[in-house]
Amino acid sequence: MPRTKLAPPPFELIRFELANGLRVLLAPDRSAPVVAVAVLYDVGIRSEPEGRTGFAHLFEHLMFQGSAHLEKLEHFRYVQASGGVFNGSTHFDYTNYFEVLPSNALERGLFLEADRMLSPRLTEENLANQISVVKEEIRVNVLNRPYGGFPWLELPPVLFDTFANAHNGYGDFVDLESATVQDAADFFDRYYAPANAVLVVCGDLDVEQTRAMVHKHFGPIPERRAPRRPDFGEPPLTELRRATATDHHAPIPAVAIGYRVADPVDDLEEHLANLLLAEVLSDGDASRLNRRLVQRDRLVTDVSAYIGEFGDPFDERNPTALTISAHYPEAGALERIIAAIDEEIDAVTVSGLESGELDRVCTRLTSNLLRELDAVLNRTLNFAKCELVFGRAELVLELPARLADVTEEQVRAAAGRLRPDARAIIELVAGGAR
Repeated sequence: MPRTKLAPPPFELIRFELANGLRVLLAPDRSAPVVAVAVLYDVGIRSEPEGRTGFAHLFEHLMFQGSAHLEKLEHFRYVQASGGVFNGSTHFDYTNYFEVLPSNALERGLFLEADRMLSPRLTEENLANQISVVKEEIRVNVLNRPYGGFPWLELPPVLFDTFANAHNGYGDFVDLESATVQDAADFFDRYYAPANAVLVVCGDLDVEQTRAMVHKHFGPIPERRAPRRPDFGEPPLTELRRATATDHHAPIPAVAIGYRVADPVDDLEEHLANLLLAEVLSDGDASRLNRRLVQRDRLVTDVSAYIGEFGDPFDERNPTALTISAHYPEAGALERIIAAIDEEIDAVTVSGLESGELDRVCTRLTSNLLRELDAVLNRTLNFAKCELVFGRAELVLELPARLADVTEEQVRAAAGRLRPDARAIIELVAGGAR
């Protein structure tokens, strides 16, 4: 019997492209007097050259330090004076910048994003200042924090082979300190071309007025050729890899197990089966690994299974990983934990799912996806990343039906591909116990 398909609200999506190559997507919604503006550039952690670890994130910081016609901090003041909020973030395959504003301040938001796409202020002073800021961020979020980089910094070097996929995306201090203004200028010229970006505007907007404003502010930006994106894919693992790291602040040990899984873009059907398998394994108290490891065997304090380095299954192209991670109080329990995880995965492969199990996880996941469409910012960022990564913002609206079409047989097959002899395991040794 087919599962019930939860339908997303209808959204009109209007596309056009400027002469300089900027791709634009508008999604009008007049239900509240708010708009969101997002610009995503097709450059992220994987694009960093060797010797410049952390540079994509550092450059994100530089994009807030003034632009062609704005002094340092003016971007902040213009957004906040309008009652809006703003931010940006660096991901493995893209970097985003965004504002949420009252709808009567839409043109202000478009001007601000166009002005830094035209020319950020890349000076020695700004670079030195932001290198210090990023280094302090690393100290606070990674070096001096329990589990600060776990597992997104520790697991990729074990799971993957190439520099693009395996290096420290936050950045090595030596690499950060050796960055120059010329490096920043070259990075901007190469990756921050209009043709390498997507602009998405959602919310209370008039389509024709917004189209005219986009042409007015972004149209004069000179055309530059978009760089050819390399194929970062790696072949399936054929061996078990293990490594150990020490966290001097962690009170108890942790483990992360990573599997190379299907290309989300070219094999979306298999990707969705992997996603539902991850939900079956660790979504909520009724999930397989929670019942086994937390409630029954009491081997771990928590366990999670997810796709994507940052837990967003639609955030990355190929390669991507399915990760299972857990924290556990007894240092000698690791092999029992791994064995229990393997038994639960094998049970899905051999015996299939319990009655109603797939319906439960699919409904819960779909509800979360639909909830993401409520807030204009989340909706805008989801449309933008799917337009950039998958080439189709419509995927956001199609996912409920696509997930409902995934069969139990496909989930069982996904479990069968998580082989014990083709994965990476990183053991985190706790050094902060008292």
